[in-house]
Amino acid sequence: MFRTTAPASAVRRLSVLTAAVLAASVAFAAPASAHVEVEAEGAAALAENVTLAFTAETESDKAGISGLEVILPDGIAPADITYGKGPKGWRLAATARGYTVSGPAIAAGEDAAYTVTVRQLPDAESLAFKTLQTYSDGRVDRWIELEEPADGGHGSPAPTLALKPAAPGATPVGPSPAVEPTTAAPSTPATSEPATTGSSADASPASSDAATDTAASTDDGTSPVLFIGLGVVVVVALVGGVWWFRRRSGADSV
Repeated sequence: MFRTTAPASAVRRLSVLTAAVLAASVAFAAPASAHVEVEAEGAAALAENVTLAFTAETESDKAGISGLEVILPDGIAPADITYGKGPKGWRLAATARGYTVSGPAIAAGEDAAYTVTVRQLPDAESLAFKTLQTYSDGRVDRWIELEEPADGGHGSPAPTLALKPAAPGATPVGPSPAVEPTTAAPSTPATSEPATTGSSADASPASSDAATDTAASTDDGTSPVLFIGLGVVVVVALVGGVWWFRRRSGADSV
């Protein structure tokens, strides 16, 4: 009975092929396992001034991450968020439902990491921060799922932060001042100045004129108008007298 063995070269080729298949499997599986994570040291219900560290893993090797929009959970308002640090040139802006951190796209294949500080965490067991991840080529990954996929796959879970029970004596603080979801400076209303301001300014020249008129009066309290009236009477009398004298002279000559 004869027994054959595979040549050594064939075994080596099979080993190389197997390794290549495994590497390809890992490479294709990596994007599917990418996600957004959130961590916080000492995160507990009702804890104040807690710094949250977010890491958004990339799923693209062709375009860089250019922005992240976060939908805040109940109990945290946009005004409660203060930006910490992040990719160079990125800024935070409040939205109606949370905030965005965005700026120049980071290098393709790199993850985006940033931090924010929350004024106070709500009284809850866990917090989900639904996140929309945008790339420079327009692609958007939606990390918003709150439950595990029914088929057991990876899905697109929202980053979730587990909270410890509140410390003894911890109480909710007052609400933060509301912020507008825009960065434009408020315009000054045209009627912001009191109506009396313009009137007072206009009245000043009139008061000065009145003072001038008063100073123009004679020292004995007699108004110049009286002198003008007397002058008119004198002039009229003189003219009348001259006219009467001439008429009288004409009558005598006849």
